[in-house]
Amino acid sequence: MGGVRGTTDVHLAAGYFHAYTVVGLVAVVGVLFVAVAFAAGHLLRPVVPTREKMLTYECGVDPVGEGWAQTQIRYYVYSFLYVIFAVDAIYLFPWATVFAAPGFGGTTLVEMFIFIGFLAVGLLYAWKKGVLEWT
Repeated sequence: MGGVRGTTDVHLAAGYFHAYTVVGLVAVVGVLFVAVAFAAGHLLRPVVPTREKMLTYECGVDPVGEGWAQTQIRYYVYSFLYVIFAVDAIYLFPWATVFAAPGFGGTTLVEMFIFIGFLAVGLLYAWKKGVLEWT
């Protein structure tokens, strides 16, 4: 009996490691593809350095004056609110699938109401501070 069981275990282990071999091979091919693309770009691009090409360039604005500029803090607040609601959307999809599974309905419903409560408090705080107005 021990020989048959040992043979089955060896076949299961071989199939298990074969799956990881395929994943590893795909990862190696992906890394090689990126390396070849970067090498080809380096070899094929023209190299003609000029004074204009060596200047710092960002967003279509020529570098004039100092490198320090003030920005409005509300842009950071808007990006922060976007991140909050993007995380909310990402959390809703797995929640919906777990909620449909038998035995998880009540627990996941309470967890979701707690999560949405935190988001509502954050949105209420932003609204009270006047962050959501474009004036």
